[in-house]
Amino acid sequence: MNNELFKYTLRLGDTNLILGQRLSEWTGHGPFLEEDLALTNITLDIMGAAKAFLEYAAKIEGKGRTEDDLAFFRNDREFYNALIVELPNGDYAKTIMRQALVDTFDLYFYQELVKSKDETLAGIAQKSIKEVTYHLRHSSSWVERFGDGTEDSHEKIQSALNELWRYTNDMFEMTEVDEVLIKAGIAVDLNLIKTKWEKHIDELLAKSTLKKPENAFMQSGSRKAIHTEHLAYILSEMQTLPRMLPDAKW
Repeated sequence: MNNELFKYTLRLGDTNLILGQRLSEWTGHGPFLEEDLALTNITLDIMGAAKAFLEYAAKIEGKGRTEDDLAFFRNDREFYNALIVELPNGDYAKTIMRQALVDTFDLYFYQELVKSKDETLAGIAQKSIKEVTYHLRHSSSWVERFGDGTEDSHEKIQSALNELWRYTNDMFEMTEVDEVLIKAGIAVDLNLIKTKWEKHIDELLAKSTLKKPENAFMQSGSRKAIHTEHLAYILSEMQTLPRMLPDAKW
């Protein structure tokens, strides 16, 4: 079961790491100062969760690797992050829509993970719940402002939803890793939170006068480390310095 726990924890760390890296691209480029700082603080929370999960994954693996080794010295076919977080930011509406979809998932996920028999995972989840509650309040308020704002803002957020929707199913995909850990009382049964996620998203879209895409082809593959072309590019940028100077001390 150690191998399953490693892969599961790695998946959680990878998703937070790649999302944090994407959001960090907005630092200094937000639509106005207050929002720039808000998104930067959210990014720091997400990166903190990534560090905690990857640190624990390295400990579980027991091969002498650190969280930095896992972050900077794997290629794209060794990453298990959800596909939606590796997509380019696009405009601010797309970033916010992606964030709302992921924040909603994270809130219900951490509320279940806090019940895990694995004390470390439960502890990380407990710390994350308060942070994600704020993240979701922030992203939801912006989705509503875009959706129920001007004709232009409504069009932008609807377009973002149409583009992102095909990647949402991937967040709920489960494998034999999940099955083993669910039986052990460690992992979260994603079927349990999908209903809550769908209900929350439906309510948010209704408030925002947005229409949920229908008959979209749903992308998947992250559980098998099959990704979009965007992940290799983001890793190339993120990993350049550590790979050039692997023995550097900071």
